[in-house]
Amino acid sequence: MSAAESTSTAEVAPERETLTWELFGTASRELAQMVADDGYRADIVLAIARGGLFVAGALGYALDVKNLHVANVEFYTGVDERLPVPIMLPPVPNKLDLSGAKVLVADDVADTGATLKLVRDFCEGEVADVRCAVVYEKPHSTVRCEYVWRRTDRWINFPWSTRPPVVRRAGQVLDA
Repeated sequence: MSAAESTSTAEVAPERETLTWELFGTASRELAQMVADDGYRADIVLAIARGGLFVAGALGYALDVKNLHVANVEFYTGVDERLPVPIMLPPVPNKLDLSGAKVLVADDVADTGATLKLVRDFCEGEVADVRCAVVYEKPHSTVRCEYVWRRTDRWINFPWSTRPPVVRRAGQVLDA
């Protein structure tokens, strides 16, 4: 391969941020400490599935919140490929379960912000207070999260989505 070919290949391949399981442990603990230091005492941690499940579980343990809920949202269809708008999939959280609560929405990344906005808007007017905690926030996100471990403009390799699945399913979305 010539130097010119090597350069053009490097320009095409996007730089990636890599989060290992060990670093995720550090990140989630530091994220929880930010929430605690801010004095926010959530009644509920609301995970945005799938990546937010890991974050919500870690935050739930670190912040001693046992009341965890899940919002299943579909948006990504591949690496940097998305549906036109995010869609909340069933089962949709019961707003009565959230009523009057202080809710901490947890996700792995605020990329465009569209998913977080959907979930935050779903909670608005139903809960006492809603705040967002993410491991990563991209500079172009339309939602500014209250708690962010790291900011990056790179695509992120998460430890839970970098290896191929054990089972292959038709229409399966990889790396998203």
